[in-house]
Amino acid sequence: MTDYSTLRVEAEGGVVTITLNRPEKRNALNALMIRELLRALRAAEADSGCGVVLLTGAGGAFCAGMDLQHLEALVSKTPDEHRADTEQIAGLLRTLYDLSKPTIAAVNGAAVAGGMGLATVCDFTLAVPEAKFGYTEVRIGFIPAIVSAFLRRQIGDKRVRDLLLTGRLIGAEEAERMGLVTRVVQAAELMQEAREFASKLLENSSQAMRATKRLLGEHARIELDAEIEAAISANVAVRETDDFREGVRAFLEKRKPVWGPRSASSN
Repeated sequence: MTDYSTLRVEAEGGVVTITLNRPEKRNALNALMIRELLRALRAAEADSGCGVVLLTGAGGAFCAGMDLQHLEALVSKTPDEHRADTEQIAGLLRTLYDLSKPTIAAVNGAAVAGGMGLATVCDFTLAVPEAKFGYTEVRIGFIPAIVSAFLRRQIGDKRVRDLLLTGRLIGAEEAERMGLVTRVVQAAELMQEAREFASKLLENSSQAMRATKRLLGEHARIELDAEIEAAISANVAVRETDDFREGVRAFLEKRKPVWGPRSASSN
């Protein structure tokens, strides 16, 4: 399992470990990593020897969100290109959510924006005390559209509004109190704890766990399908706004954005 440029994928004892492997970029997401994650998850799904999928990051971060070059390129994309890009991100999170094998995120550092989505859409999330979580999109004139459909089911509308409208970062302990983190684990013990947790899951009936995940997914499927489609449309629309273009430019130029007039207009 070495034919990946942005990941390390290892299989041992019924556990497939997928490591985001761009430590020099704080494991930020780009188009290639998204495609490779989809491929790795689908391969684990099809692997009869895989009982649990473990997702973690190399270096000091789990995933810092979208890669700067990918973010910069968004400004010049067409609406059709925006939709294709958004559908790919939605497909990744939906694949992770719907995976028939139990999934564990071992969050070794910052998990921001899309990185937080990856960490918290997993069935179980273990995090080091130093980990930071947050959906910071509103700070650059963007919206965390796709993740909102999953997040609302996890923590409820009021807490979702707190995280998404403020764009604030929260620590691992607050994330645990919210129900986004299963357990806070010391850094030196993170991977050992994650593997021991995976071993406990492997003692269960794989057929029963698969049926349980399918049942839980079916409960949410109709609403989730509609919400993700609405989120894709909202994501595409906001990428056409002046505030989005200004927010991305300001972020890349390391300055405060200058927003347009405050009004009820979506533009």
